[in-house]
Amino acid sequence: MILKPFPEVNCGLSSPTFAAQPMISKTSGVQRLALFDLDRTLIDLDAAFRRWGEEFAEQQHLSLEDLVWLVSQDRVTHPHREAFFSKVREHFALPDSVEELWAGYRRRMPNLVQCYPGVLTGLAGLRAAGWRVGIVTNGMADNQLGKLRRTGLADVVDGYAVSGVEGIRKPDARLFQIAAQRCGVSLAEGGWMVGDNLVADIAGGQAAGLRGIWVDRGTWQGHEHRADHVVADVAEAIAIMRDTHQTG
Repeated sequence: MILKPFPEVNCGLSSPTFAAQPMISKTSGVQRLALFDLDRTLIDLDAAFRRWGEEFAEQQHLSLEDLVWLVSQDRVTHPHREAFFSKVREHFALPDSVEELWAGYRRRMPNLVQCYPGVLTGLAGLRAAGWRVGIVTNGMADNQLGKLRRTGLADVVDGYAVSGVEGIRKPDARLFQIAAQRCGVSLAEGGWMVGDNLVADIAGGQAAGLRGIWVDRGTWQGHEHRADHVVADVAEAIAIMRDTHQTG
């Protein structure tokens, strides 16, 4: 049977509402708005997945070879989690349903993720310098909101938009607009989008009127792109944004 992706529903959760604040300064027509993707941009999801895989393998009495298989299934394609757990359930003949396996993953993952080094201080530094900072992420509400809160990211940004809460996904421009509004501004004056996904983050952000900084994690080899800048990590992205506005 072919499983269809589950719809992302509100689940009774909502993103915070932030009070409107004065418009931030602009340089060359682009305001100091910095929006960031979450997974593999601000947080090291790959390392967290490996930790989850080790726990899962122990719980299910799997071998080291089985663990290698689990990681390999995630590494290249980063599949939708329902499709991933459908394959896992079939491969290991597990009694739990796909829904139960996926729900267990979502409960555990917020406790395993960590920000990349320097992310929290970097974002806090941007805000201290007068920037509005937000997060735009695709994913189920419980999982993504849990990550934002557990890592402390929810406390160092002005607002965020989660697809599972809002019912729309990147690259839909409306998700970027919601994040900007929660930061107290509009996309009409532009800004920046930083992310690792060339379609959802870079093309989506640019279509919404933002400049795109691509964090290249090596998963889009051979793909052409139109990112304004390419960096290895968020620290480089922050440096580019701040330098541009200081010299523009």
